[in-house]
Amino acid sequence: MDLEFEGYLIPKGWQVFWAANTTHMDDSIFPNASKFDPSRFDQQTPVSPFCYVAFGGGSRVCPGYEFVRLEILVSIHYLVTRYDWMLCCKDNNFIRDPMPVQNQGLLIQIAPKKGV
Repeated sequence: MDLEFEGYLIPKGWQVFWAANTTHMDDSIFPNASKFDPSRFDQQTPVSPFCYVAFGGGSRVCPGYEFVRLEILVSIHYLVTRYDWMLCCKDNNFIRDPMPVQNQGLLIQIAPKKGV
């Protein structure tokens, strides 16, 4: 049976493919989508879970997905256990917006731990 979807006729037997990168670059979902802005994923503005699918999904999810998750955990562990973290701005105050946020951002300096 043919299918009509939003004015498009999809004949029976046709395969429909979705290009995730077109969703990732959609300004109606991610304002200024072509600009590098990691803060867009800070969870303050909820995004549908199907709008960002860096590793694909379902039965065709990227086989490296779990490996990448493990690599991230190992990297964070290495940074936390082998480096000292210091705030750069000693006079950094908080603004309530509505949650406490540093008025100068959270600038840090990291240096290798001594004796590690």
